[in-house]
Amino acid sequence: MTRDDGGSGRAAGRGRPGRPAGRSKPVRDEPRNTAYDLLRAVDERDAYANLLMPTLLRERGLTGRDAALATELAYGTLRGLGTYDEIIAVCSDRPPEDIDPPLLDAIRLGVHQLLKTRIPPHAAVSATVDLVRLRVGTGASKFANAILRKVATRDYDRWLPIVAPDPDEDLIGHLAVAHSHPRWITSALRDAVGGDPEETAALLAADNERPGVTLIAWPGRSTVGELVEAGAVPARYSPYAAYLPEGDPASVPAVAEGRAAVQDEASQLVALALTRVPLDGDDRLWLDMCAGPGGKAGLLDALALQEDRHLLASDQRFHRARLVWRATRKAGVISADGTEPAWREGAFDRVLVDAPCTGLGALRRRPEARWRRDPGSVPELGALQRRLLGSALTSTRRGGVVAYVTCSPHLAETRAVVDDVVKRRGDVEVLDARDYLDEVDSLGEGPYAQFWPHRHGTDAMFLALLRRAS
Repeated sequence: MTRDDGGSGRAAGRGRPGRPAGRSKPVRDEPRNTAYDLLRAVDERDAYANLLMPTLLRERGLTGRDAALATELAYGTLRGLGTYDEIIAVCSDRPPEDIDPPLLDAIRLGVHQLLKTRIPPHAAVSATVDLVRLRVGTGASKFANAILRKVATRDYDRWLPIVAPDPDEDLIGHLAVAHSHPRWITSALRDAVGGDPEETAALLAADNERPGVTLIAWPGRSTVGELVEAGAVPARYSPYAAYLPEGDPASVPAVAEGRAAVQDEASQLVALALTRVPLDGDDRLWLDMCAGPGGKAGLLDALALQEDRHLLASDQRFHRARLVWRATRKAGVISADGTEPAWREGAFDRVLVDAPCTGLGALRRRPEARWRRDPGSVPELGALQRRLLGSALTSTRRGGVVAYVTCSPHLAETRAVVDDVVKRRGDVEVLDARDYLDEVDSLGEGPYAQFWPHRHGTDAMFLALLRRAS
């Protein structure tokens, strides 16, 4: 929840919901305009909110409280969009899909302020009406004002029984509306947690929580102690991680100097697990097959340097390969298709394949992703994931080890992919991934490891460890 009196718009708290035209000119509220511009960019050009928001804040000189307000309004609206549209549908004489998208985004911003922040209702309505007058038009502002006045008659908890299906008759539909997830994602996540309704609800709720900032101190380049001195606190699981309670990560000297970075703790641990599996014979050459944008490659490269190993990092897309090059120091970096290897069979001792996926495990950080994906992408991604895993195993020497990773808990992208590839080959031993993650409990029944935001406070990262039989 955001405690606010209406933001930096000086007159935001003085407007009256019933008088949208009470001022000769609308007041421009920069945090709200910034949040609005982010929503429009997501809609119009499929922008990634987590990449665009820092740029917008920097360009507009927003810092401190104003930056926090803009971020909360944009991210909160994207997370709650599904529920808000159901409420807007009840309060409007036309369905949301028939409302002009620029106007709809402004109304969604207003609904979020009314139902999920501590901004006074009169200020939320007045500031939103000003935004609509400024960015859409005076006539549209009257329509927005009428809807928001209706929304303001109930709080969030009193709206849910009106817009969400009865859980006894349609549990998936109820959870989807109550927690603002598409129905197909709600169903997939329920299956991933074993069908438990309470845990499903906890997982969906965790997706709507603002994630904390986790830093990684690259081994040999920085230390957790240095991050702690800069205001962070030691992390719960990873020996290289620290949590930053507040502030801009770029203000941490080690981050600004490229000796530390922002990286989810589960992402760190799945890469670490690959390096912990004991090998017989050589352990000199490592491969990160789908390395972009470079977070896991940066950690593997740092560890390889300490142990006199060498990492080759590859990504099919050139611009992502460039990001990997910036995140590493000594790794070889190439742009190549992992399904058609540019290296010989059995060349590597350890291989990480962080496969492209739906990204359902990172919905906290990428709130728009839940509305961008559709169930039709799952079979296509599954076919690619199988090819990549098969290629990774072939690229590994006999006795070597492969880590298959996805930032998704969807069973069709995790267990089904690994089980299918293993059945087709006679040279693969499945290891119990939990054995190499002693720091963490509740990773599932094995042999795979599954991280969860509601259990571990991390992204929902999946890990399978496979040894190519000698």
